[in-house]
Amino acid sequence: MGQVVAAAVYHKGRKVADISLEECKRWAVQPGYMVWIGLRDPDREQLQCLQQQFNLHELAMEDALARHTRPKLETFGDALFMVVYSPIRENGRLTFVETQLFAGRGYVISARYGESAPYSMVRQRCEARPLLLEQGEDFVLYALLAFVIENYRPLLDSIFEELEELEQTVLSRPLTPDDIECIANLRRDLVRLRRQVAPLAEICRELQQLDFPFIDKPMRPYFRDIAIHVARLQEDLAGQREMADHAIELGLLLEASRQSVVQRKFAAWAAILALPTAVAGVYGMNFEHMPELSWQYGYFGVLGLIVLGCGGLYVNFKRLGWL
Repeated sequence: MGQVVAAAVYHKGRKVADISLEECKRWAVQPGYMVWIGLRDPDREQLQCLQQQFNLHELAMEDALARHTRPKLETFGDALFMVVYSPIRENGRLTFVETQLFAGRGYVISARYGESAPYSMVRQRCEARPLLLEQGEDFVLYALLAFVIENYRPLLDSIFEELEELEQTVLSRPLTPDDIECIANLRRDLVRLRRQVAPLAEICRELQQLDFPFIDKPMRPYFRDIAIHVARLQEDLAGQREMADHAIELGLLLEASRQSVVQRKFAAWAAILALPTAVAGVYGMNFEHMPELSWQYGYFGVLGLIVLGCGGLYVNFKRLGWL
C-alpha cells in the first residue's frame, strides 16, 4: 500500500486544509484553488483514484505504472507528465530514485519511488513564501525540479574530492589494483550521472516554450534558471570525467617512467659488470701462450684495469642520470 505523505489545498499561496484523495476534484475545479499531493510508492489503486479525480490521460497512467530509465516529459492536452531522478550514493554504490510528476490546471502530484531526500522540505519552503506560492502550479513544479537538481550538487562535490585525492595518490606512489578499480567506478558513476542530467536540459527548454494554461510567462525565467544549473552540472560532469581519465593516463605515464628508470639502472649495471666478465673470460681460456701470463704483476694489472674500467663506466652513467 502506498503512502500519502501530504495532500493539501492552497488558495492565494496559503494552505486551506488537508484533504483526502477522494475529495481532491472538488477543490481543484474551484477557481484560484490548487491541490498539491505528495505520494510515496503509490499503488495502482491510488493512481487510478487520482486518474478519476483529475481525469488523467490513459497514456499518462500507463507511463506512471511503467518503470523508466531516463528523465522524460510528456504532454497530454493541457496536462503534463514528467519523470525525474534523484541520485543516492551510499557505500560507493550509486542508485537513482524515480519521481513522477503530474501537473495540470488546479493540481500538482508528485510520486516518489524509493528512499531519497523527502519532498516535505520543498513544501515547507513553498509555504514559507506565500507570494511565490500564489503563482500556483508552475511555481510548485519549479520548486520540485529545483530540489531534484540540488541533490546532484553534493554528490558531484564528493566525487570531485575523491578524484583530487586519487590524483595526489597517483603522484606519490604507483597505482594499485584497488586504485584502478576506484577510478573505474567513479568514471562509471559520472557516465551514469550524465545520462540522467542531460535530458533535464531538454525538459527545462520545453517548459520555457510550452504554452500551458498553468505555466505563466513570469515563471519562465525560473525554469531558465534551472536550465542554467543543469548546464553547470553538465560542465562539471564533463570536467570530472576528464579528471578521471587524466588520473589513469597520469598513472600510466608515471608507471612507464618508473619502469624506464629501473630499466636504465639495470642496463647500466649490466654494462659495468660486462667489463670484468669479458676480461675474466679472456684470461680464463687457458691457452699456453698468452700475453702477461708470466708477468709478475699481471694479476694486479688486470685487477687495476677492471677497477678503472668499471669506475669510468660508473662515473659516465652517473653523469647521464642512469644511476
